Amino acid sequence: MSVSAHLEELKRKHEALSEQVAHEQRSPGSSDIDIAEMKKQKLKLKEEITRLSV
Repeated sequence: MSVSAHLEELKRKHEALSEQVAHEQRSPGSSDIDIAEMKKQKLKLKEEITRLSV
C-alpha cells in the first residue's frame, strides 16, 4: 500500500470515529468511558496522519 493510500485510509477512519463520537455524545445512554476511548483512537489516528504527512 502506498503512503498516500494509507493516509487516505487513516483519514477515513478518523472521520468515521468523529461521526461515531458525535453520535454517542448526543445519545442519552452513552458511556463516557466508551467515548473517551474513541477520542483516544481518534488522537492516535491524527498523530499518525500528521507524522506521515511531513
